[in-house]
Amino acid sequence: MNNQKSYYAVIFTSMQTETVEGYSEMADQMEALAKKQDGFLGIESARSSVAITVSYWENLDVIKKWKANTEHLFAQQKGRELWYNWYKVRICKVEREYDFEK
Repeated sequence: MNNQKSYYAVIFTSMQTETVEGYSEMADQMEALAKKQDGFLGIESARSSVAITVSYWENLDVIKKWKANTEHLFAQQKGRELWYNWYKVRICKVEREYDFEK
């Protein structure tokens, strides 16, 4: 990601069911697949009682293409059937970023 040009963040917040079989493998597959998509910029994730995954994209068109990817659609369906009690997706425009590192 850069701090010169705006980009988009897709924030996926979820609460899992007690069914975990296959979840980690699918999450890893989706991350690997996302990294191959045009316009993908990065990903960050944290999991506890509520999981948050933020992926970063160049523009809204590449986000639409990712959402419509057939393998991603399959993962979404499996998530609704097995792994999530609920989830929420937020798409945000990032206009500025800064960081700190020792």
